[in-house]
Amino acid sequence: MTVLCSLDIEKYTCVSDEIITDEVIITDERLSHVKEKHPEIAEVCTDYLALAIEDPDYIIQSNKPHSALILKEIHYNEIRLKIILRLITSTDSVEWKNSVITFHKTSEKEWRRLIKNKKVLYSKRNE
Repeated sequence: MTVLCSLDIEKYTCVSDEIITDEVIITDERLSHVKEKHPEIAEVCTDYLALAIEDPDYIIQSNKPHSALILKEIHYNEIRLKIILRLITSTDSVEWKNSVITFHKTSEKEWRRLIKNKKVLYSKRNE
């Protein structure tokens, strides 16, 4: 398990107003999964996970409860990063932590489709 960052709980209340911890982790199992499925991006993106979670461009409603789809464009490497983050709420065990389920690069076309067709809960543009 790796601690990635602290979550800005206020920013993520758009997903749930019952978040009980600000600690964000990624488990070794999830990191291995990403390295296996997306080896071309795993090492590059792990450097940007904390940045994306702390300063997302978009938070989009996920299909799963208490989860968020985070989009972050990394201009330095021209990467569009897509992260699924599971948030821990008052209905979960207090020992659990907010955790990255998966992450990968996404195309510009997919990026635009997500913003257009999914429910945008937060946009950095609207701050």
